[in-house]
Amino acid sequence: MKIQRTAKQALFMDAKQDEVLFGGAAGGGKSYAQLIDAFLYACKYAGSKQLILRRTFPELNMSLIRVSQDVFPQEVCTYSATNHVWTFRNGSLIDFGYCERETDVIRYQSAEYDCIRFDELTHFSEYVYTYLLSRLRGANDFPKQMKSSTNPGGVGHAWVKARFVDPAPPLTEIKTEQGTTRIFIPARVQENSFLMDKDPQYLRRLEALPENERRALLLGEWDVFEGRFFTEWDSRIHTLSPFPIPPEWRRVFVMDYGLDMLAGYWIALDTIGYAYVYREVYESGLIISEAADRIKSMNDGDRIEDWCAPPDLWNRRQETGKSVADWFGENGIYLRKVNNGREQGWLDLREWLKVFTGEDGRPTARLRVFNTCRNLIRVMPSVIYDPKNPNDISNEPHELTHAPDALRYFAASRQLPTVIKKEPDPEVLTIDRQIINLFNF
Repeated sequence: MKIQRTAKQALFMDAKQDEVLFGGAAGGGKSYAQLIDAFLYACKYAGSKQLILRRTFPELNMSLIRVSQDVFPQEVCTYSATNHVWTFRNGSLIDFGYCERETDVIRYQSAEYDCIRFDELTHFSEYVYTYLLSRLRGANDFPKQMKSSTNPGGVGHAWVKARFVDPAPPLTEIKTEQGTTRIFIPARVQENSFLMDKDPQYLRRLEALPENERRALLLGEWDVFEGRFFTEWDSRIHTLSPFPIPPEWRRVFVMDYGLDMLAGYWIALDTIGYAYVYREVYESGLIISEAADRIKSMNDGDRIEDWCAPPDLWNRRQETGKSVADWFGENGIYLRKVNNGREQGWLDLREWLKVFTGEDGRPTARLRVFNTCRNLIRVMPSVIYDPKNPNDISNEPHELTHAPDALRYFAASRQLPTVIKKEPDPEVLTIDRQIINLFNF
């Protein structure tokens, strides 16, 4: 078996860090590098176990499995189409798997692997990735690694960028507080001489893509990607450091509740038409009484004028005749039903998020978020369009939807303030602007 590899493929295959990401532009030879690296690992470490993942099985079958059947020599290993596994003569195994939904990771609950490989990592949620990190184990001295490849974009774009791209320049080892190491190895199509020789028109096809897609797939830029729903969101504008909420500001609470997640937000409304998300509860596995207790304990004595929730919490359960809203009321939180229309709700929320030039000449928005609301800030740039309805967000991965849904209920329950052309009360304006200037936003 003759192995050819580009310089960047060689860097990926030789990388010793605990977590390795090979990616950026399309056409960099990432999937091929994964397969050859997996083959060499299996040959070197007899009895080793590896897992190669794609989001869905059709994607897996049309790409990695077919290519592996072309390049893996049958004299060394055999493939089982039933189990989707390569078995090597020295006892090594390479499993092919998929995680179309987050719950699919449970199938690997008792598995042990020496190396796990994600192809198109940004197609997966952070939960799937971190869960499978725990499957790297085994009573041997083989190197344990997560080796991934990807292009920018997809549901996991934001967390992959935050984990591998943002902390350090490319090709720089990142050392975590836990003592592990990571590295990002960028790839561009121009560096793949094999593809350029065989398909010179591929570069022109990438250049002809729409602007955002071209910048992501041709140039490997991580600041733009196709499919992002909240294109208005800019963390430099929409997030700010906490400041003391003036007592005269009105305060509301909005939430999205289910046993899978309680996503609740405290929002303060100032006197000049701005809203500030200043506190967050984001926790799974809470029954109703526990969720109510958590909200009350975090409320910290705030005078909340409105506790907002979607209509489905008023659905009565057949066995008790009570609704979730009834149970919250019995636990001291009296909810108000708000409109949960999705398309109009998203339009309302995007109006609150729209960036405009403030009185001080700097960009601002009507809705801003304290940087302590970490989960809301994490998911807002990550949700993508529903491929079947561009006016709605995708419901997958579902973990990303709870916080935006809660904000949607706020936007649906609060009409966006009309911009008043006449001068506001100078005394009120002076007080509010003093607060704004004091905390630099």
